[in-house]
Amino acid sequence: MRYLATFLPLAVLLTACSSAPKPVLSEPHGNPFRGGNASASGSFLRQSPQYQADRLNGDFAGNQAASSFIDNMVREHGFNRQQLYGVLGQTKNLDWVLRLMDRQAPSTQQPIGPNGAWLRYRNNFITPENVQKGVAFWDQYQDALQRAQQVYGVPPEIIVGIIGVETRWGRIMGKTRIIDALATLAFNYPRRAAYFSGELETFLLMAREENDDPLLLRGSFAGAMGYGQFMPSAFKSYAVDFDHDGHINLWDPEDAIGSVAHYFQQHGWLSGGTVAVEANGQPTEDMATGFKTRYSVASLRAAGLTPDIRLDSDQQVSLLRFDIGSRYQYWFGLPNFYAITRYNHSNHYAMAVWELGKAVEHARTGTQ
Repeated sequence: MRYLATFLPLAVLLTACSSAPKPVLSEPHGNPFRGGNASASGSFLRQSPQYQADRLNGDFAGNQAASSFIDNMVREHGFNRQQLYGVLGQTKNLDWVLRLMDRQAPSTQQPIGPNGAWLRYRNNFITPENVQKGVAFWDQYQDALQRAQQVYGVPPEIIVGIIGVETRWGRIMGKTRIIDALATLAFNYPRRAAYFSGELETFLLMAREENDDPLLLRGSFAGAMGYGQFMPSAFKSYAVDFDHDGHINLWDPEDAIGSVAHYFQQHGWLSGGTVAVEANGQPTEDMATGFKTRYSVASLRAAGLTPDIRLDSDQQVSLLRFDIGSRYQYWFGLPNFYAITRYNHSNHYAMAVWELGKAVEHARTGTQ
C-alpha cells in the first residue's frame, strides 16, 4: 500500500498498536499471524535483556547501511543504541523478499491487441463467494462505515472495496514480520533503499510511540500493515483512532475503516461524486490513455467518444482503456477515480475497487 503503489495489490501477490495487549480477534476478521502482543514479551521501551546487545549481531552484522541507520536513529530520535542492536540483531534478512520485489518491477513490454487482461484481473476479486464475504463484513461493521462516511465523506462501498481488494476483508494480511521485510529492503535492496530505510525508521518510531513490540507485528512482504495494508509512512500521515480507545491499531477493523476513509479525504475524494463514466464509441485516433491523462469532454466527443451520462463539455477527465478481450472498453475517469489511484497507481486496481464495492452493495441491498 500506500506509497508502494507501483506494485500489485498484496492480496493477489500473497495467494496499530497499544501499550495494552491488542485484541486478537476471532477468525475470519482477526490477524492470526501477529504472533503475540507487546505486554506478553516485553515492549520495545522496556529494558528487557532480550533487546539489549553490545554490538550488532545476526544477519545484518557488518552491514554498513544497517550501522548508518542505527547511528541516525540514535542521533535523530534518541533511540537507545543497545536496544537497536538487540532488536536488529534478531531481525532476519529475507532473500525471497528481494527476489519477489524484483519480479514486481514494471514491465515495458506492451501487449499486441486486446487479450482480456482487464477481465482476468477483475476475476481475481469479483466472484460470488468474495462478494458474499464483503456483504458479511459490511453488515458487521455497518456503524463504523456509516460514521466514516459522515466524518470523511467517503461512501462505504469504496472503503469495503479497498479492504476487499487489499486483504479480502482481513483474511490475507500477510505473515511476514514487518521488521524483517523492511530491514531486508532498507539494507540489501539498493534500488529502493532510501525509501525502505525511511519506512523502517517510521515503523520503529510507530512501535515506540504505540509501545508495541517491533518483532511481533506481521504484514506483507514489503512491510504493509493491517486491513488496509498501510505502509508505515501512511500510518504516520493518515491512520486514525476511529474507535476512540486511545490507540491506533490497523489490525482492528474500525481503526482501519476510519484510516482508509481519512486517506481518501486527504487525497481529494469528492463527496457525492461518482468515479467513472462509461464511454460510447471508439476513438477515431490513437490517444494516450490512463489516469494521468487529461482531456475535455468536448475533445473526446470530437474524437468519437461520448459519455453515458451528461458531463459538461469543458469538464476535464482522464481517458481510461480496459481490455475486455474482444475489444477495448473506454471510460471517462473523474476526480474520484484519480483519488483511488493514490492508493495504488493502477487503472485496473482503481476500477476493481470501485466495481467490487458496487457488487457488494448490490448484493447486500438486492439492487442492480
